[in-house]
Amino acid sequence: MKKQRFGIVLPIVLISYFMILLDNSVVFTSTVKISHDLQMGPQALAWVSTAYVLTFGGLQLLGGRLGDIFGRRRLFLMGLGLFTVSSLAVGFSVNGPMIIAMRAIQGIESAVLAPTTLALLLDNYQGKMLQQGFNYYGMTAGLGSSLGLLIGGLIASLTSWRVGFLINVPVGVILFGLTLRYVKPGPATHHEALDIPGALFSVLGIAGIIYSINGETYRLVALILGIFFLVLFILQERRAAGPIMPLQLFRDPTRVGAYMTRFFIIGMCFSFLYLAPQLMQNLYHYTPLQASIATLLMSVPQFIFATQVGRLSKHLSAAKIVVLAAAISVVAMVWIALVGVQRGFWLSLAAPLVLVGIGQAFAMSPLTTLGVAHATPDIAGAASGVINTFHQTGQSIGLAVVVALTANIGAFAPAFNTAAVVLAGYAVVALVAMLNVVRLERRAH
Repeated sequence: MKKQRFGIVLPIVLISYFMILLDNSVVFTSTVKISHDLQMGPQALAWVSTAYVLTFGGLQLLGGRLGDIFGRRRLFLMGLGLFTVSSLAVGFSVNGPMIIAMRAIQGIESAVLAPTTLALLLDNYQGKMLQQGFNYYGMTAGLGSSLGLLIGGLIASLTSWRVGFLINVPVGVILFGLTLRYVKPGPATHHEALDIPGALFSVLGIAGIIYSINGETYRLVALILGIFFLVLFILQERRAAGPIMPLQLFRDPTRVGAYMTRFFIIGMCFSFLYLAPQLMQNLYHYTPLQASIATLLMSVPQFIFATQVGRLSKHLSAAKIVVLAAAISVVAMVWIALVGVQRGFWLSLAAPLVLVGIGQAFAMSPLTTLGVAHATPDIAGAASGVINTFHQTGQSIGLAVVVALTANIGAFAPAFNTAAVVLAGYAVVALVAMLNVVRLERRAH
């Protein structure tokens, strides 16, 4: 029997997805240099990330649904091409307003690109090949942020933060050419009306919620408006002929459990990954590059264990693997809370880094599988958009809540120890949500 091969489609999908993740990491590791080069104050600098989060988080549902209607290959090419152009513009930014505007545009293009990457897997693979593709996609999602910090740290330390964005240009051009040649056009439903009101309400609602956490002024007003528009969005999706987020996605308890678990588990990991390098620099006096290298304690186990998820899935269901991942994450955060980071890197932080890496390795691929479980081809893009929306908003909201709860704690060590307690709470919620999915599986059988 001839062995099946993935061909070129899977590398195109994974590399394009990694480009999105790497851009965020470059921003995290380069804030000081960006501020110095473009003469930006703290509030303006925060908008380099916030502008991206607002457009990326707010438009992913629309991006996923556009792929269902007009074809995933077409939307992928459009998103990839525009992302490449905007990366060039970010790299050559000459002032604060320009980089903020270009990052906002990057967010729009990422919102098109991210959900179509996952949907392309559904278009091109089936059965075991599709499951393996999900495993690699989940591995990229998990490794992208942590490995991206290391790459971003190296780029920022050895060259310039601009290189982290400009490198997307040749990579994007190559991927564009390969996609045109090797990726076949998938199904499209041009006759279906685009849900313009739903798209508008979802953007305003999600943007309002995110701004109420990350914004500087009128946060309560933004929160009220965000909730109002989300209610309008749900009402619109109930009656729309071609909704951008078919509510039938939430009728499946497996998918709902996967969305909730992803929100909290990625919120925990992203917050930890954001705060840990700062802890190392402020408390242990590591350089930015040393802190980035230290995250290899997370990245290396994450890569090793992610390669074993396929083998583990032969013995355990996807939900049970995620339960294991969430439990490991709880142990990691409780470790920090009990030991205390003031006891030094090797005693306080080294083991949790390893455990978080293992937890992420076991979580991402199965959660991706569960997030599109039982989704029919006509809503596969929408399901992918929902997965990426929960992923992105989980990062933003998770970190914002941790920062808000620890902002008034003066010393860095007590603040981080408190943050670990909050992050342990995130992991517990994720664990409970997935235990419910396991319970439903047992009842079904």
